[in-house]
Amino acid sequence: MHARPRLLILLFLLTFGCGPRTEVDLLLVNGRIVTAGDGFPIYATLAVKEGVVHAVGDHSLARHYRSAKRINLNGKTVIPGFNDTHQHVRGRPRRHLELGDLTSLKDLHSRIQTKAEELGPGEWITGYGWAEDDLSEKRRPLRWDLDEAAPENPVILSRAGGHSAVASSLALKLAEIDRNTPDPEGGVIERDDSGDLNGIIRERAGLVYRLVPNATWEELKPSFINNLEHFLSLGITSFIQAGATIEEWGQWQEVYNEHGEELPRATVQIRWTSREKMEASGLMTGQGDDHLRVGAVKILADGGFTGPAAYTIDPYKGRKTYRGKMNYSDEALETIIFDAHETGWQLGFHAIGDAAIKMTVEMFVDALEKWPRGDHRHYLNHFTVSPPAETYRLMAMHGIHIAQQPNFTWTLDSRYMENLDDDRLELNNPLRTPMDYGIFVALGSDILPTGPFQGLHSSVTRLGKTGRVFGPGEHLSMEEAILGYTRNGAFLTFEENIKGTLEPGMLADFVILSQDILSVPAEKIRRTAVEKTYVGGKLVYDASKSEL
Repeated sequence: MHARPRLLILLFLLTFGCGPRTEVDLLLVNGRIVTAGDGFPIYATLAVKEGVVHAVGDHSLARHYRSAKRINLNGKTVIPGFNDTHQHVRGRPRRHLELGDLTSLKDLHSRIQTKAEELGPGEWITGYGWAEDDLSEKRRPLRWDLDEAAPENPVILSRAGGHSAVASSLALKLAEIDRNTPDPEGGVIERDDSGDLNGIIRERAGLVYRLVPNATWEELKPSFINNLEHFLSLGITSFIQAGATIEEWGQWQEVYNEHGEELPRATVQIRWTSREKMEASGLMTGQGDDHLRVGAVKILADGGFTGPAAYTIDPYKGRKTYRGKMNYSDEALETIIFDAHETGWQLGFHAIGDAAIKMTVEMFVDALEKWPRGDHRHYLNHFTVSPPAETYRLMAMHGIHIAQQPNFTWTLDSRYMENLDDDRLELNNPLRTPMDYGIFVALGSDILPTGPFQGLHSSVTRLGKTGRVFGPGEHLSMEEAILGYTRNGAFLTFEENIKGTLEPGMLADFVILSQDILSVPAEKIRRTAVEKTYVGGKLVYDASKSEL
């Protein structure tokens, strides 16, 4: 070939994009890349450089970049990593039983008996995660079930959700709780028709747990880290820890100083103690970095629904007077809200019943009017029982947000049907109603169950575990649900400018899914698996490699 034709070919290649290419650290091609940006665009190519998204675009974009790490997605779907707005991470001691997969009381008996043999007589046995709806017997474990399995060990096992527990006879005896013990403030000690204790304690299981010897941090730390790593297999690249003490914050710092690059990003809510102690701690919302930061103040305004003990305006279905419990007097709650807001904290309170929601919102508004502050981003966790219209209007007017758990509609549907009626039942865990009022809603999982895919399924179907559909008008589109679990979660922690979408300049936190959740039938959403998870462009979970 003569020199002139060669020169013309070179000029053509340079002119039409086949010349020198930009070097990036990772290149994903031939996929369905959901950026979660405005308009919900979906692209084919994503380029990552130095931990952030460098570029996204159509198939032609790939020829402008080169990378030693190139992934052909073969049409698979990529979404931003989930920013889960409500999680609980704990280390587990040797005495602990994990009961989230429990299916029968017979299985429970076997597990308790095995643990008792392992620990020896007299040692406390604890556990978490049972739910009567998941048991073949369709009833709660009671103290007699625990006594039979481990007569020489004190046993206390918390229900899924953590708002009630069952204790054995020996545990109750050691705690000096008997049939004459009055209900504690804010809690219930259950009795049968004859007045005998059945072992169930709602909201105040600490009456028994206070006797359980504390495990050392050295014992807890390995499982604490393992539980953080487990989030990556669920596609959770960022989350809000729904409460840690001032002292526990130091443990979080230790773990993230040592392993932060390999873990999901965490924002830790701090449990309120007193104004003096909070100020002495030196902590404040927003401190930290993009791996670990201080979040909002956390308190539980009322009880939970697994008891149930959430504080409602009207009595529970079938009960003449019982309305649940507030955990604080009006004066104490107002003092916490005023002190926390005045000193600059973001507030992220647990409020489940409509009465608790109404009261908390009104006190938030009083604080905001007394000490005005722009962009405070105060929010309520859970928001199960839909409050009066005036409460919604106040929230919209004053920018009070919601961290909602749509998966509760699936997991707790039997509890709702047993205890709620009419609109209180149909509108449980509302999604569309607050959004229609102009209230900002972000989504999370909590621990019923942990993991976003059930929440996505519940958001779009409003389906309960029993097959009942609740308030179908509350449902979201899949696009809205994805935004709720990604960019909206980032907004709740003041990080919407660095994460939550896969737009250029944003942190390269993303997951590769086993199926396209935007196109599969709704009943298949819950069966979605995460194939790979990336944090800052680094592979931190690979389903095909057990060592990750």
